[in-house]
Amino acid sequence: MLVRTAGLVLVLGGAIAMADTPLSYPKTKKVDVVDEYHGTKVADPYRWLEDDVRKSDEVKAWVEAQNQLTSAHLEAIPQRAAIRDMLTKLWNYERFSAPSKIGGKYFFSKNDGLQNQAVLYVQDSLEAEPRVLIDPNAWTKDGTAALGGLSISDDAKYAAYAVNDAGSDWQTWRVLTVADGKLLSDELKWCKFTGIEWSKDGKGFFYSHYPEPKPGETFQSLNLNQKLFYHVLGTPQSEDKVVYERTDHPDWGFSASIGEDGKYLVINTWKGTDNKYRVTVKDLTKPDSPPIELIDSFESEYSFIENDGPVLYFKTDLNAPRGRIIAIDLTKPEKTNWKELIPQAAETLTGVGVVADRFVLNYLKDARTQVKLFKLDGTFEREIELPGIGTAGGFGGKRTDEETFYTFSSFATPPSIYRTNLKTGETKLFRQSKVAFDSSKYEVKQVFYPSKDGTKIPMFLTMKKGTKYDGNNPVLLYGYGGFNISLTPAFSVARVAWLEMGGVFAQANLRGGGEYGEEWHQAGTKLNKQNVFDDFIGAAEYLIREKITQPKKLAIQGGSNGGLLVGACMTQRPDLYGACLPAVGVMDMLRFQKFTAGRFWVDDYGSSDNAEQFPALFKYSPYHNLKPGTNYPPTLVTTADTDDRVVPGHSFKFTARLQECQAGPAPVLTRIETRAGHGAGKPTAKLIEEAADLWAFLAKHLDMK
Repeated sequence: MLVRTAGLVLVLGGAIAMADTPLSYPKTKKVDVVDEYHGTKVADPYRWLEDDVRKSDEVKAWVEAQNQLTSAHLEAIPQRAAIRDMLTKLWNYERFSAPSKIGGKYFFSKNDGLQNQAVLYVQDSLEAEPRVLIDPNAWTKDGTAALGGLSISDDAKYAAYAVNDAGSDWQTWRVLTVADGKLLSDELKWCKFTGIEWSKDGKGFFYSHYPEPKPGETFQSLNLNQKLFYHVLGTPQSEDKVVYERTDHPDWGFSASIGEDGKYLVINTWKGTDNKYRVTVKDLTKPDSPPIELIDSFESEYSFIENDGPVLYFKTDLNAPRGRIIAIDLTKPEKTNWKELIPQAAETLTGVGVVADRFVLNYLKDARTQVKLFKLDGTFEREIELPGIGTAGGFGGKRTDEETFYTFSSFATPPSIYRTNLKTGETKLFRQSKVAFDSSKYEVKQVFYPSKDGTKIPMFLTMKKGTKYDGNNPVLLYGYGGFNISLTPAFSVARVAWLEMGGVFAQANLRGGGEYGEEWHQAGTKLNKQNVFDDFIGAAEYLIREKITQPKKLAIQGGSNGGLLVGACMTQRPDLYGACLPAVGVMDMLRFQKFTAGRFWVDDYGSSDNAEQFPALFKYSPYHNLKPGTNYPPTLVTTADTDDRVVPGHSFKFTARLQECQAGPAPVLTRIETRAGHGAGKPTAKLIEEAADLWAFLAKHLDMK
């Protein structure tokens, strides 16, 4: 974790850091490394910072020195203690997941408030006393081991669950008996990017895993050669049977699904982040039957929903960039026999389930949730009325269930869980989170602004009612813009704290996301990636033009691909922002594909190995586009040592280069968390400390009174 100090002066390898004077940064060595890309020579003077901090004493010393400098700066900010206290108070509220009914029992997670990890409970009925089934808080003292996945057998006899340690994507799966919580001997290691799919008899399950990495390469080596296995309960992992593999394509990965009747195993083959799948089907009623290749190209999305005998239902974007539902009959699988059940709508289809013998379709209408019910023959039944503009999720269940549960929230609306009968339409509030703030003080607006090329971009604004547009509001602008991921109005305790501090929160729905379907996504990928940055810069210009804020009061924030977004926009328009918060970002666009999961991102980014795509990547790569002698805004780069999704070397190199290039007095700092990863599973204590640091940094550098 960050090293805290009460003093305002620290000696860092000869550098002196004081609270209110220009910072003197730890000396970072430069190396003579030059790569040639298609005839262009590119220097990489901080290549050594790519080394794993666990293996390199030199990188470890650099991390410690940077953390000490950052701690001194943050601890000297007077508002930080009050911000931390407010965050702790706000975070201390009961929060629940929507219940899932499986095998006649109900499963849900709950956090009492300040528990580092949510606890999984089971109850025999909704009126019965809940019983603790899995408590991840008992796994480690610091709360850094998290429940990373869960799958309950159909009869609710067994629960398979994944453990993620220190934020890593690597998982170890274990199994326990639901009746008594007894842990079985089963232990499945080196799992990543997989779920668990139980066979109908409950004797075992299907899962995917990678070969064990070589010693010392656990958190950096490329993820290749995933295989799909079947595990029989009570047997060692070494005896698991390979169900499907493609040794001729080590870059392919596999996921498995089984319909409620248990007859067919539907295997989706993927090779990147695009929702484009090959589909293979295996008849489980005939154990020795070979897998049949149903769809043999990566042309479109084919997400299995459910089946009626040999008729399989899929969500697809084939000839429908916003999504539709089709039926494929395995007895006549030719494409000419495929049947459209629910055509593409004006809204974007994001998810489908089958409950109460109905399709439950989750749509996005201008980035807010809309839920519709259809009969299995595709006939529209009705729309589920939601409590307002926000995000709804859940709607799980079986075909025989009549009721389902869903969670609804918005920027200033804490999560509420609703219980609804899909046959009668009756809906009741089941549980509601109570957070220590007055949500009625705030309002959420949606505006549309033009990007550089004239494209209309939606943006949500959350602020106190009566906020004056006088150019003096501190604004936090957040974005992502990639990988077909949609940003919807969701509740965040940290953002509530920002609002309570007097800030305005803005969330832009940039191209590259999935808000308007596959065409919107593709408009922000590869050679079109600059559109995403233009959209974000356009959001900042709109906020300034409308006098909601001004450059010195405007902060930008994003994580992962959003970290790249912040890095690219601050290098292209450093004059536009008062502070920048790039988190776990992809900052070296020429080498990202060489580490862990980076090769998957070629779907969105392209690759420097491609002569046509290299110039576009080089033109916006944040690390390569920092210019000496430039006044960059105050910047706090955040990352973590166990991030094996976007390896921390990206942020290390960007920080070092930014400190070298910074001409003005604004600080360039990095906050490097230990025993943490890309973000998932981070314990509450670390979340509070991180948010306190970020908001204190903004309070100081946006001059918030």
